[in-house]
Amino acid sequence: MIRWLLGPIGLCLAAAQALATDPVTIGVGYLGVAGTRSTLSLVEQPADNDGVAGAKLAIEDNNTTGKFLNQRFTLEERRIKEGEDVVQAATALAEHNGFIVTDLPADALLKVADALRDRGTLLFNAGAIDERLREADCRANVIHSAPTRSMLADALGQYLVWKRWPRWLLVVGSHDEDKLYADALRRAATRFGAKIVQERTFEDTGGARRTDSGVTLIQRQMPVFTQQAPAYDVLVAADESEVFAAYLPYRTWDPRPVAGSAGLVPRSWDAAQDQWGATQMQNRFMKLNSRRMTALDMQAWTAVRMIGEATSRTNSGDVKKVSDFIKGPDFSVAAFKGTKLTLRDWNLQLRQPILLVDGRMVVSVSPQEGFLHQVSELDTLGYDRPESKCKLK
Repeated sequence: MIRWLLGPIGLCLAAAQALATDPVTIGVGYLGVAGTRSTLSLVEQPADNDGVAGAKLAIEDNNTTGKFLNQRFTLEERRIKEGEDVVQAATALAEHNGFIVTDLPADALLKVADALRDRGTLLFNAGAIDERLREADCRANVIHSAPTRSMLADALGQYLVWKRWPRWLLVVGSHDEDKLYADALRRAATRFGAKIVQERTFEDTGGARRTDSGVTLIQRQMPVFTQQAPAYDVLVAADESEVFAAYLPYRTWDPRPVAGSAGLVPRSWDAAQDQWGATQMQNRFMKLNSRRMTALDMQAWTAVRMIGEATSRTNSGDVKKVSDFIKGPDFSVAAFKGTKLTLRDWNLQLRQPILLVDGRMVVSVSPQEGFLHQVSELDTLGYDRPESKCKLK
């Protein structure tokens, strides 16, 4: 009996002793670009706190668990204005934060990664979807919570093939990022047995996007642009630059669905996601920010939660210990997507399902049924290990 009583007493004394000491502070930085890019749709204009709002919510979640482990998480935000030195800003953040979540263009992220490599800072890419960051330009100190273009394109391609819509009319914008997305869509078509019956390029000629006569002009322009196409099942648009794709649904010459950059869109997250406990997540985010959660918000939330999960599992705030655990075989993180998310050890890309949304509802979730893989069905999205050219350095 005495031995039975001494056990709980000892645990209470240990807990009290832990609470009496100062908590371990785990600093997380957030580095992004000042300002937001305008979109064609007025209802989809990004908020000023797009991305960082998700990181702040994850800090709260981490601190809920952290108080039991004597850990305290902080978030320091820095936004880069045009002309500012991104490396200098990142170095300043790294003075007090061992982990930095980034929403930067690919070239800027690479500069930061190389500058902070010797400091031991661990970066989490929450914004850039460029394939090269996980392939030829991969870095050992950058973990990617944002999906790649190929993951998004493969998710869409699987669904279109599952629907038996194998004939695609591909319309590509004239900007570089549009062409990169088109490359990913071509790869998906080849990979899953679809056929691109024709490609067309929509040139960005500039000018005002919104005028009093805009609806009338667009109603005339889009049918003419899409007429006389070979027989096709679905029009797939590659328009990351937000120039034309939103004008395509209901305006094509032939009555066909639209997918890609408009219509049915692949995303890591959407405000309509309500499965697997996501409603609770959406409500908490809405309460804090008075707006819906975006894909960038979720990618930043996931990055910060990866840090929180690893620090709790290792009971340490040491950057190297946390980094080694995240990159190891025992790591996983829950993200309201129906399955635990794990890391691809060959390029540090987070495996994750991709939602297919239409602006109001989640239409489907990829990977689709029947697309099998010997390790994880999630590896049917994006570049698999045998395809990868990444050599982490």
